[in-house]
Amino acid sequence: MKAILIDDESLALDFLESQLKKISDISVVHKFVEFKIDRDAKILNEIDVVFLDIEMPQMNGIQLAEKLLEIKPSLIIVFVTGFHEYAVQAFGLDSLDYILKPIQLNRLKITVNRIEKMLDYYRMKKISEKNHLQIKVCKELSFEIAGDNPEIVHFRTAKAQELFLYLLLHNGETLLKSELADLLKLGEHDYSQLYTTIYHIRKTLNQFCQYILLENVKDGYRLTLNNVAIDIVEWENSILSAPPVSKDNINKYEEIMKLYTGPYLQEYNYFWAEAERKRLEELWLKSAHQIAGFYLYYNYLENAEKWYSKIYKLTPANEKANFSLMNIYDRFGYGVLVDHQFNQYKSTLIELGLEVEPHIQNWYEQWIRNKKRSDHKSKSLKGV
Repeated sequence: MKAILIDDESLALDFLESQLKKISDISVVHKFVEFKIDRDAKILNEIDVVFLDIEMPQMNGIQLAEKLLEIKPSLIIVFVTGFHEYAVQAFGLDSLDYILKPIQLNRLKITVNRIEKMLDYYRMKKISEKNHLQIKVCKELSFEIAGDNPEIVHFRTAKAQELFLYLLLHNGETLLKSELADLLKLGEHDYSQLYTTIYHIRKTLNQFCQYILLENVKDGYRLTLNNVAIDIVEWENSILSAPPVSKDNINKYEEIMKLYTGPYLQEYNYFWAEAERKRLEELWLKSAHQIAGFYLYYNYLENAEKWYSKIYKLTPANEKANFSLMNIYDRFGYGVLVDHQFNQYKSTLIELGLEVEPHIQNWYEQWIRNKKRSDHKSKSLKGV
């Protein structure tokens, strides 16, 4: 911890420094009988705290403090004064503390403890801002901090994992205990298992306590997140805020879509997750169709094929994806793939009790006729 002392009386500076040495490891970088902003402001980058006398002839300490905080808002200010009436002004300026002269050692210890707690808070804040927690719910649940390898967290019971994921879906909301008991199929008004499950969740997530808070609120529970990014939420917000697909932002769309690494909670058979999974899949399909359509329109056929294949893999009965793939394979001259795509599509529809749309059936039959004519012409030319 580094500090500077400012007081127009050199004896007061020396006394304060000696008192600080008795109770802490604060390093006094410099003592000023007069602090000039133009000359001395650079030193603020090196320090954490300023002990500042209020009654000085050149500039009132409170006025000087305002200027110091403009330069470095995180600077901790401790006022030193002989008059109680300055206390109100001092705290109005968001100073950490004020000490009355003559400085008493016990009172100074209290101030130093406050400084240490404030610095710990700043350090934790910087760490949490830098090392945010990433929660991934595409496919399955995992946790990742600041680019570390994803970690699968093992809950003690399946009910604890399901309850956590349900609370996560509704983070920031207060959910009634009766609702949560119904979710876990517990007895009516028998909350003992619910309390045990909540305990297991807290125990499991203790390592992430600075990011995830699970509170008992009146007749329910509330999950609150701090500096947490959820992959599917990041993806949805990015997609919904993005402008229409264009040449200027197609690369950005590609990057955004990488955040969606699979359907929401695909590995878990939770009935309550089905609607959310379906909603997010529909949004993904809409975005994927826009990207694929863009590439097809501008004849970027390889990229269009890649995206229509992704759509087909998710929704094998998708008419647009199947028909587009047939057309693309035809333009590539991949007749075998045209046949394969049509037959796969037809088989899928038969399983669903459906038939191929007439315009696709007619296109395919015409393609077969053209192919036969082309093959016949090719054989004739070889015969010649």
